[in-house]
Amino acid sequence: MRIAVFHNLPSGGAKRALYGFVKELKRRGHEMDLFVPTTADESFLSLKPFVNRTDVVPVRKSIGGLLVSSWKYVLPVRFSAADLDEAHRRLAHTIDAGGYDIAYIDQDRYTMSPFILKHLRCRSVYYCAQPSRLEENTLTRLSLQSSSSRTSSPLRHARKVWSSYLRKNLPRIDRENASWSKCILTNSAFTRETITRAYGMDSGVSHLGIDPDIFRPLRLPRENYVISVGSMGPSKGYDFLVNSLGLVDARIRPRLVIVSNAGNARYSEWIAALAKEKGVVLEEKRLVSDEALVELYNRAALFVYTPYAEPFGLAAIEAMACGTPVVAVAEGGVRESVVHEKTGLQTPRDERSYARAIELLLRDRDLQEVLSQGALASVQSYWNVQQAGERLLQHVQTAMAADSFSRS
Repeated sequence: MRIAVFHNLPSGGAKRALYGFVKELKRRGHEMDLFVPTTADESFLSLKPFVNRTDVVPVRKSIGGLLVSSWKYVLPVRFSAADLDEAHRRLAHTIDAGGYDIAYIDQDRYTMSPFILKHLRCRSVYYCAQPSRLEENTLTRLSLQSSSSRTSSPLRHARKVWSSYLRKNLPRIDRENASWSKCILTNSAFTRETITRAYGMDSGVSHLGIDPDIFRPLRLPRENYVISVGSMGPSKGYDFLVNSLGLVDARIRPRLVIVSNAGNARYSEWIAALAKEKGVVLEEKRLVSDEALVELYNRAALFVYTPYAEPFGLAAIEAMACGTPVVAVAEGGVRESVVHEKTGLQTPRDERSYARAIELLLRDRDLQEVLSQGALASVQSYWNVQQAGERLLQHVQTAMAADSFSRS
């Protein structure tokens, strides 16, 4: 097939998932071209080695964009939504003129569902990793809470007003853009339910996988630290994690290593202060290479994962592929990849329960080995990029064959 690929993603798990898909499709002999606005991050896991050509369209800061109706002002960046919309329109026009068999559309870092969906006339599938989460009260409360001790009262008020404005408008744009898609795919049954609630639309589950050539067991000696991977922000639940580690017996309490590609500086400072208060030794690492990340996974005693209702949780599978036992809060998509007492442990969001699970594994090396071997077997049989590529192609072929797929 000839496939047009679009994304406007930052660095992180979603981009790594797209990278894996594109690499696997190339290995299977499909021809691809890449279409991105200038706001897409192509410095992190660039897709250029796997595509024939790359079209980059600038997101201009136009006077027209600044003069449109008020809902167009919502993006928390230096340009308007109208200017982003225009860049997507130009990319869609080029894709439609290219005679592609299908367009694979990933998400937009600002609006989640991208504007390009309403402009495309060719066949397309939209891979929706998650709808906008700005309406989730839990994440709003955590965000305000984490900055409250370091922000003056007027700034807290301004932050609350701005957050309220975004929560009202960005999910609306997300829903409107998603409504144009004829075929939505997603990463977990949990996210499928979220999409149904957010958009009133159905979607197909195409589980992700990791590249076993990158994430693999190195048989290195384990050290007394636990690792967590994800952006440094409230949605990742690092406050819960630090509080839980503070309850672990001090004689065996491991240090905590957090690896992130991006994050909020105020939140990072808040977590560092909380760790000091709870007696947890914390080390934050930013923008590490894949080689360094794989070594960190392999040397860690455990992988600890505590996000709030994370749609999928690719990092948990990366750790499993390295043979590192996972301790996860039983929320979101991770419930589909981490099988309790077979490939890892799951607990409710209760700090004492989570601390007990960590203590159990730190003290029981035999159980660590059982979970490690179970995790490796699970990745080899299902959670790898080759299997994920096959699942994706089956969904694409089904979508292409559907009579309802064509545009009117």
